[in-house]
Amino acid sequence: MSDPDLVDLRKRAGNGDRDAVDQLVELATERGDLAELRQLAENGNADAAAQLVELATERGDTAELRRLADQGDRDAADQLVELAAERADVGELRRLADGGNRDAADVLAELTEEQDEGE
Repeated sequence: MSDPDLVDLRKRAGNGDRDAVDQLVELATERGDLAELRQLAENGNADAAAQLVELATERGDTAELRRLADQGDRDAADQLVELAAERADVGELRRLADGGNRDAADVLAELTEEQDEGE
């Protein structure tokens, strides 16, 4: 897609054209454009938010997942817990647990128990 076409698509999306918004989400996902997806998500597009979480997860982008989770995105929080568990990232799990994430608290308890058993 050429730059002028993209500008036109963004303009149409900004004017409420749902098809244009859907096309932007699809293009941003294909290009791996987190900034475009972030903007669309911040404008209330749930599909963009879901794609943003998916791309961030695929990339292991804990900073983006953390940002989304801190804004209340439940899917991002779930993915962040899963990623932290895979990495045995006790600090991230503790941060999430301290923020009230029950899943993170459970995983943290399991990791702590495993560490205690290993000693």
